[in-house]
Amino acid sequence: MIHALQTLLLLIFPALVIAAAVRDLTSFTIPNTLPLALIVAFPVAALALGLPLSAIGLGFAVGAAALVVGMGMFAARWIGGGDAKLFAAAALWLGLPGLMTYLLITGVAGGVLAVSLLALRSTPVRAVMPAGPAWFARLAQPGENVPYGVAIAVGALAAFPATALLAHL
Repeated sequence: MIHALQTLLLLIFPALVIAAAVRDLTSFTIPNTLPLALIVAFPVAALALGLPLSAIGLGFAVGAAALVVGMGMFAARWIGGGDAKLFAAAALWLGLPGLMTYLLITGVAGGVLAVSLLALRSTPVRAVMPAGPAWFARLAQPGENVPYGVAIAVGALAAFPATALLAHL
């Protein structure tokens, strides 16, 4: 029973990160409830998995630092406010062990996403693109925002196996 509960708690992270990516992709918004749920669920999952308080505190420190960095990126208009909050909430779960992988993969995924959107939004591609759902048409609009929550989710999911939470199992 304990292992089933621990597994369910660990599934919260990928489920919420994927939900945020899908929401950002389809609406260019990440509701505050998703990063907030990640923040609230982290100490519950960490304590249930027996993570030491020092590791939990370190996770909160990494999350706070990521929030400052995310706020800076938001102020520079590189990402949206929801992206900054998701970036920090994911960093909280990943802590120091997963941080470098998270940053590297998120940056690479963001670059791939940007280049892909530039190609999608080019006149030759849009001319032959079949009609699709409204969110896809908006995604293909030149000058539209970039749903960076998708890149954040890719980086977070790639780094999740290296976290202290999974190492502590």
